[in-house]
Amino acid sequence: MTDQTTGDQPLVRYEVSGGAARVTLDSQHNRNAISTALVHQLHDALERAAADDAARVVVLGHAGGTFCAGADLSEASAGQESPEEQAAGRTRIFLGLLRAIISHPKPVIAAVDGHVRAGGMGLVAACDFAVAGPTSTFALTEVRLGLAAAMISAPLAARVNDRDLARALLTGEKFDSAHARRIGLLSEAVDDVAAAVDELVAAFRPCSPQGLAENKALLAAPMLSELDARGDALAGVTARLFTTPEVAEGMTAFLERRPPAWAADAE
Repeated sequence: MTDQTTGDQPLVRYEVSGGAARVTLDSQHNRNAISTALVHQLHDALERAAADDAARVVVLGHAGGTFCAGADLSEASAGQESPEEQAAGRTRIFLGLLRAIISHPKPVIAAVDGHVRAGGMGLVAACDFAVAGPTSTFALTEVRLGLAAAMISAPLAARVNDRDLARALLTGEKFDSAHARRIGLLSEAVDDVAAAVDELVAAFRPCSPQGLAENKALLAAPMLSELDARGDALAGVTARLFTTPEVAEGMTAFLERRPPAWAADAE
C-alpha cells in the first residue's frame, strides 16, 4: 500500500488488489472533507489508476465513519483573497475533480460505509457505481448553510429522480442507504459493502479495457457536456453566495456547532 501525498500529510491511500485500484480517502481529522490538498492527492491517485495495468476498475472508499463531509469550510476563511475569489477557485478545483471521475477510462465504484454530506454527494454521483451499507446516511446540507449545491447539481440530476432530488436539495434532510437506492443515487444498498464491491469488481474481469473505456465514454458524455456547458455559471453561483451575510452566519454556526440564526428564530 502506498500513499498519495501533497506536502507532508498523506490524505489518500492507493493499493491494487483483486484487479482493482483501491483509492481510500484518509483525512479523518476533518471527516474526509474536500480540502485543496485532498483534491490534489485524489487527482494523483486517479491518474495512477488510469495508467495501472493491474487495475481493471477503481474503488473509491474511505477510512473512518464518514465517506466525505463535503467542502472543508475551514479553508473558506484562509488566505489573502476575497471570499468570492476563494470560493470561485475552490469550485473550479472541485469541478476538475468531478470531471476526472466522470471521464476516467476505468469504471469507478464508490464504496460507502459511512456518512455522506454536501459535496461528498457529488463524488458519489460522479462515480459509475455506488454501493453503501446500512449505517450510511446522506444529506445535501448546503441549504442549511445559505448555500446551493451548485456544482454537484449536474451529476446528481443525472442520477436522482427529479422529485426526490428537489426534496433533498430544498430540505437538507438526512436519509438512509435504502432511500438513496430507491431514488437512484446508489446502485446497491447492501449489508456487506466489501463483499458487494468485490462481487462487482469481479464482473469486470472478463471485460476488455478498450471496451470498458469506450462504453464508459458513451455513458459519461451527457454529464460531461452538462458540466462543460454550465460549469462557469455554477461556479459563479457559489462564488456569489459566499459574499452574503447568510452564508457567513451559516458557516460560523457550523464551525461553532450551533444552529444558525434563522433556525434558532424558528424554534
